[in-house]
Amino acid sequence: MPGSIQRSTIVLAWLNFIAETLIIATGGAVRLTGSGLGCPTWPTCTPDSLIPTPEMGIHGFIEFGNRTMTGLVGIIAVLVLLQVFRMRRERRDLFTLALIVVLGVVAQAFVGGVTVWTGLNPFIVGFHYVASLALVCVTAAFLVRLYSPVGPRERVVPRWYAILAHVTSLALAVTIAFGIATTASGPHSGDVTAGRTGFDAELLQHVHAWPSYLMFALTVVLVIGAVARRLAVAPWMLALLALELVQIAVGLYQARNGLPPVFVGLHMVLAALMAATMTVALLKLKAVPAQNGSSGSIPTATKTSVK
Repeated sequence: MPGSIQRSTIVLAWLNFIAETLIIATGGAVRLTGSGLGCPTWPTCTPDSLIPTPEMGIHGFIEFGNRTMTGLVGIIAVLVLLQVFRMRRERRDLFTLALIVVLGVVAQAFVGGVTVWTGLNPFIVGFHYVASLALVCVTAAFLVRLYSPVGPRERVVPRWYAILAHVTSLALAVTIAFGIATTASGPHSGDVTAGRTGFDAELLQHVHAWPSYLMFALTVVLVIGAVARRLAVAPWMLALLALELVQIAVGLYQARNGLPPVFVGLHMVLAALMAATMTVALLKLKAVPAQNGSSGSIPTATKTSVK
């Protein structure tokens, strides 16, 4: 049935989200182990070899492992796109989001090549992370729409609450931006020959913290408002608050202990999960009225069923 959502689509959608999150972890591992130029050329690993040679050591294998992960991410993204292609008219939202992910993965691979060609330019490396984080958010949005009824969506929270939620998302974006700038100015360049931004990393650490504390305070207000008014978005705001608490703890620990690579990598992944959770929360501010949508867990426009 053209309008149906198969169980395989649901599984692949979750794999898509997980893979986009994991590649941030593997990309962080490349940088934090000093393996950024483990494969000194792109798209091949060396001018004469597609794969790393034993002489290149562990750094070559770490860098090539991340490139292999990119291929896996791309395959999953294409499979999701093929799954929703048959319902591209009934579920244009799903098709569009899936297409964005596929095109984004292709663009990401190219940006990864540019980072190698430029000797790990810190600004390009930072953009590489932003693009990866954006894809995590898009795959999270895909999951939300996959589980949502089809139809005109209406705001299901008070106007002030929606405005505050968007302001909080802006604080998150600013926090992440300064976090990237801080990392780009710190010791983890990805290779001993890679350049740095030249900014004061210690000062940026403090600047990075200011919007994060503002975001935390705003999230507390959002949680209280959601719980008090029994809003459907409450579980997601609670999840966001929990992630922020862990992220703050990790951030303080790494800042006070010389930026241990494991905690820097964890900080990067948590930032992506926070952005994904915020994306879900913002989408949950609106919903299809009950009389317009079906009550199933995977509703569709035309009595969609799960096979």
